Amino acid sequence: MVKLGIHPLRVYYRREHPFLYRTSFKTFTKTSFLSKPDQPKPTPTINFSQVFQECSNKKLPIHVGKQAHSHMITSGFTPTTFVTNCLIHMYVKCSHLDYASKVFDQMPQPDIVSWNGMVAGYAGYGYMELAQSVFDSMLVRDVVSWNSLISGYLRYGWCSKPVVLFLQMGQVGVRPDHTTFAVILKSCSASEDLELGIQMHCLIVRMGFDGNVVTGSALLDMYAKCKSLRDAKCVFREMPIRNWVSWSAMVAGCVHNDQLLDSIELFKEMQREGIGVNQSTYASVLRSCAGLSSLSLGSQMHAHTLKNGFGTDAIVGTATLDMYAKCNNLVDALKVFDFLPDRNLQSWNAIIVGHVRNDQGFGALQLFRRMQITGVGVDEITFSGVFSACAAIQGHLEGLQMHGLAIKSGFDSNVGVENPMLDMYGKCKSLAEARKIFDMLGRRDAVSWNAIIAAYEQNGNEEETFLLFLKMVRSGMEPDQFTYGSVLKACASGEALNRGMEIHDKVIKSGLGSDVFIGSALIDMYCKCGMIEEAKKLHERIGKQTVVSWNAMISGFSLQKQSENAQLLFSRMLDNGLTPDKFTYATVLDTCANMASIGLGKQIHAQIIKNELQKDVYISSTLVDMYSKCGNMADSLLMFNKMHERDFVSWNAMICAYAQHGLAEEAINAFENMKLENVKPSSATFVAVLRACGYMGWFEEGSCYFQSMVDDHKLEPQLEHYSCMVDIIGRSGRVKEALKMINEMPFGADVVIWKTLLSVCKIHGNVEVAEVAASSILQLDPQDSAAYILLSNVYAEAGMWSEVSKMRKIMREKRMKKEPGCSWIEVKSKVHPFLVGDKSHPECGEIYNRLDTLIKEMKWVGYNPVKCNDEEDEKEE
Repeated sequence: MVKLGIHPLRVYYRREHPFLYRTSFKTFTKTSFLSKPDQPKPTPTINFSQVFQECSNKKLPIHVGKQAHSHMITSGFTPTTFVTNCLIHMYVKCSHLDYASKVFDQMPQPDIVSWNGMVAGYAGYGYMELAQSVFDSMLVRDVVSWNSLISGYLRYGWCSKPVVLFLQMGQVGVRPDHTTFAVILKSCSASEDLELGIQMHCLIVRMGFDGNVVTGSALLDMYAKCKSLRDAKCVFREMPIRNWVSWSAMVAGCVHNDQLLDSIELFKEMQREGIGVNQSTYASVLRSCAGLSSLSLGSQMHAHTLKNGFGTDAIVGTATLDMYAKCNNLVDALKVFDFLPDRNLQSWNAIIVGHVRNDQGFGALQLFRRMQITGVGVDEITFSGVFSACAAIQGHLEGLQMHGLAIKSGFDSNVGVENPMLDMYGKCKSLAEARKIFDMLGRRDAVSWNAIIAAYEQNGNEEETFLLFLKMVRSGMEPDQFTYGSVLKACASGEALNRGMEIHDKVIKSGLGSDVFIGSALIDMYCKCGMIEEAKKLHERIGKQTVVSWNAMISGFSLQKQSENAQLLFSRMLDNGLTPDKFTYATVLDTCANMASIGLGKQIHAQIIKNELQKDVYISSTLVDMYSKCGNMADSLLMFNKMHERDFVSWNAMICAYAQHGLAEEAINAFENMKLENVKPSSATFVAVLRACGYMGWFEEGSCYFQSMVDDHKLEPQLEHYSCMVDIIGRSGRVKEALKMINEMPFGADVVIWKTLLSVCKIHGNVEVAEVAASSILQLDPQDSAAYILLSNVYAEAGMWSEVSKMRKIMREKRMKKEPGCSWIEVKSKVHPFLVGDKSHPECGEIYNRLDTLIKEMKWVGYNPVKCNDEEDEKEE
């Protein structure tokens, strides 16, 4: 006969009702419901209560308990209250509440244990109305009755109801026990009500429960979750007995309060004390490793879990793969995931979100498809991760499919799903759908407002961004750092300095002036609005300067064409001990390209290799661009060919490089290869292609590519594209057609496009159109000297010298001067600039002597160079 444990109900009856206990053990043979008819009858016997208890403890299957119940009815056996209570307990534990309810209703005289069993059963499965109804029907209630109801309300998200019941419990004179206090303290934790938690602590001390390990663990957990880690540590240190629950709660408390290093130290101390490890402790420590982005420490913890036999545990495995994913090691995260024998919903969610976090949107969607085949189900975290994956790849079609699945699964009205869905539509440039979801939201939280504001900002609708921000404030919702970040970006994009200053004022009033994230956004806004000095002051005032704030400032200098200042700031950043990221390197490389500083560019390239960032597609694309702009096409092409992955930015950089070096055929070939690799061209791609066609004078090819951009790729032509087409059409001799294209554009022409037309007029000597172009330039910018110079050159080419003199006279009267040409060269890490007619260089004598020698050599081989001076600088055009 199998040795069976003693059930708590038996202990209770043996102590409280000895007579009922003795009469409850009528025995029957196991054969009656366990053995097959053709097998010999065994002699051991087992009683009904024991069978029901074993089924409750999952040591016997539920069908055995049901057969015992059936046998009890058919045999005519009249069960005692104890046996019936065991039966009720079995049905409750095995999720058969309807059977438990029928047994309870048929009891002639249910005792308090019977009533408590039904209250606990209903409360345990979330049927709180039924639990409350049974509780209210009880004539006598003990502490177990109250605890069952209180814990049920808390388990299903009622934070205030348990406190109300606790007060009622005191009013009727029922003394709470350690379980009661543990549940109430969890209620304080859930609502983060520190004041109530302190009152509970006082009551615990007064009633003498402060030495209880269960109450103490719940108490320190409450303080930690209410952001009072100092008090949690005091409770922990003063506990007379500390078990693994106490240690786990303290470790988790440190993680919850972002004291990640403290959690690691506590774990080490826990091991020194000889306290056993468990799932929750490992999960907390692995979260600390993830938060610290410490791959080496996380790997050590992984080894520790394997050594202690937790390698196949679903909870620990999920925390481990999440750690690897947050440490940017997707390869090991996938290995852990594949090694798990039982992958639950949390495991799938962790690996999907991990892929999204590492910009692997397509991988996340593939994992989701695998997940669907397993039938493990979905929750709001799953949908949040998959919608973020759709947003990352701008997969509008995939997002629509996920939206349909969310509706089918009943998650479409869940705010945790609606917010990422809204964000997805915004990033997929589907503002109509995003706005529709926002308008239909039953409850709008800060995330909802941030998502819709960001959607309009990302799609270049600055005016609606500001209007939504005002609506958010008027609705009583307080903006946070993400709200201000989006609105300040809108100010920067629209160069709306006044609005930006108003937002800055509101930021200061809201107490977020020292926030690093908002500070970086403000720096970016002031830089893009031309207020570089104000941006510098802000940068210096930021208490803790992060890489983001330095990036904003370096990018600001670069944007304002102050490349030297950007490079100096980069040096200061390194001196301060900060490690640049890919955005820092990309910006500094851009300044090297602008200044043709190939020496510094190569040094930055060496740092990139040292920091193992050369595989990053964004960095590699910037290197391609830098080398080409510094005149080194060989290294530019080498970088492009060595790239492990190429996106449209990489191809754009290479096509632009070819176009800038006059290698039009190579640029067109690169564009065709780009299409063969199924990389979708962008607007910038077509600008480079059209420029290449312009260099070669390919009118037919240029026109075809322009039309293909509109018809095949559904890209709206911008001013840059029209400027290229004006150049192509004009160079082919169709100057009036070029003018017609400008007049028929869907938006107004800028100075650049009119200058392009004026330049082609000079080539073909079209004075009539040149005068129209020059007039249009001066209407847009009356102080633009280039218009007078270009028009003067057109007149000179046409032999209209009186008009040339007239242009020079106007320029003298308006005190206009042509901006002198400038060039520079870097020698031994020093930049030497040169202006037209400049004699300030210490070696200018030698320089001009060498220049005269070169001019003589040029004349000797047949060239006739024009020597420009201040009086004749117009001829240069």
